[in-house]
Amino acid sequence: QVQLVESGGGLVQVGDSLRLSCASSGRTASGYAMAWFRQVPQQEREFVASISWNGDEIWYSDSAKGRFTISRDNTEKTLYLQMNSLRPEDTAVYYCAAGAYAMSKPEQYVYWGHGTQVTVSS
Repeated sequence: QVQLVESGGGLVQVGDSLRLSCASSGRTASGYAMAWFRQVPQQEREFVASISWNGDEIWYSDSAKGRFTISRDNTEKTLYLQMNSLRPEDTAVYYCAAGAYAMSKPEQYVYWGHGTQVTVSS
């Protein structure tokens, strides 16, 4: 079993930066691929970025490329998402997830956190 807890969300202005963290627990947590998704009300959960267990494979959505950076520290069992040049359309609840492979579909992930709200004000 893996538990995931996100933090670092908040209210920021357009163009600001935020760094989200996802702390994991469970003795096998470091062996999973991990990802960030986001969701706004009445919409499906949207892929943001994913990273393999050792960091060798990293994938980004088109909206995240060039602005967001996913990383992980397996010693600390923590996943990060550095978000720069934030836009109002980045407003969402951000979730971290753990699964076998660094994929882009929510159903491919087994464990989920409860999310952290990011609001970008114009």
